[in-house]
Amino acid sequence: MSKECRNFTWEEFAALPLGQRNLLHCREETDIYHTLNAEQFDRPALDRIYTLTNIIRSISKTKNGATYLANRLRHQRAMLYFAQASTRTYLSFKTACDILGIRCTDVRDTSTSSEVKGESFGDTIRTFSSYFDVIVMRHSGEQMAEHAAYVLNCSDRPVPVLNAGSGKDQHPTQALLDIYTLRRSFETEGGINGKTILFAGDLARGRTVRSLSKLLALFDNVHIIFSAPSGFEMKSDVLQFLDAKGVHYIQTQDFLSQLPIADAIYMTRVQDEHDSGENRTSQRSYADFSLRYEHLALLKPKCAILHPLPRRDELDAKIDNDPRAKYWRQERNGMWTRAALLAITMGAELQIQEYWRDLSRQASHTAIIDKELLRSEDDDKLWKPIERYLSLQN
Repeated sequence: MSKECRNFTWEEFAALPLGQRNLLHCREETDIYHTLNAEQFDRPALDRIYTLTNIIRSISKTKNGATYLANRLRHQRAMLYFAQASTRTYLSFKTACDILGIRCTDVRDTSTSSEVKGESFGDTIRTFSSYFDVIVMRHSGEQMAEHAAYVLNCSDRPVPVLNAGSGKDQHPTQALLDIYTLRRSFETEGGINGKTILFAGDLARGRTVRSLSKLLALFDNVHIIFSAPSGFEMKSDVLQFLDAKGVHYIQTQDFLSQLPIADAIYMTRVQDEHDSGENRTSQRSYADFSLRYEHLALLKPKCAILHPLPRRDELDAKIDNDPRAKYWRQERNGMWTRAALLAITMGAELQIQEYWRDLSRQASHTAIIDKELLRSEDDDKLWKPIERYLSLQN
């Protein structure tokens, strides 16, 4: 299907409905090739990524397992094209590549590339594809990752593009790791189904909450609360998406009143890097939409507190040691989730699963092969026996 992109100019392609564009980006030999937006994922895909993430985490806990993983994609090369500032996303992708043996090169400042000489964006992307097998891309412009995928689909050397953050629009891999973190946080509480998720902060320009809101629509009976200062409310396109999916949500500026009913709280900072393009000046943070240490008494005992980081004053550092604070675990989960996504994208998924099945048979826990058990969120039931077995092998 991807070669059909050649029938359109970029302007024509970008004007197509998103669903049609996603179909045109697909390749017959794999169902996850480019990772461009949250809408391209369905629930089975999320279950698949969740399962493989847990498998990779467990295998990597031993020397033998880590060595096995590091030899899966040693013949592959990745370009980390980060034209926008990043710490966590860059490092987690870099480390995810290391886990699988993928060799990395990066461009983190476009002033060091030929773009400063006037080279077109398309030519830059095609140059990357001449040397690398996958491009991980972060850019301040919206739809730039999809533009890169379009350029490569039209070329004779298409390679997968993974969107590591695109303008104010999409951050699909962050949403994948957020879903993973929520599932792990609720693994003894029935999973994400039926939970109330409170989003707070700059929701208008926060690409993480936009992508995550769309993935939450894949779970049953989820209730979403959007709480933002005036002018920073969730955009209508996301609300229309949720309406179409039948997801119940409310919008409110009374942040504190929502704390006692939230099963998870997702804090965000003010995205003031976008101020110049919008001719506005934002405050550093908004006290009425900040989670303070003294607010912990209002929260449910099993509430999960998430934040994509970096943070400012909207999330009190005194909360860090509370067991409900999941954001440092969330940060680390990014490395594992992105390793799983890369393994699927680059064709190493089946090898890793077979290695895991061999280990499970050796450990006399063959029930782990059952597909329903593989999707289980009960960590003790699924992963601990295998991890105990692995620990005896070194």
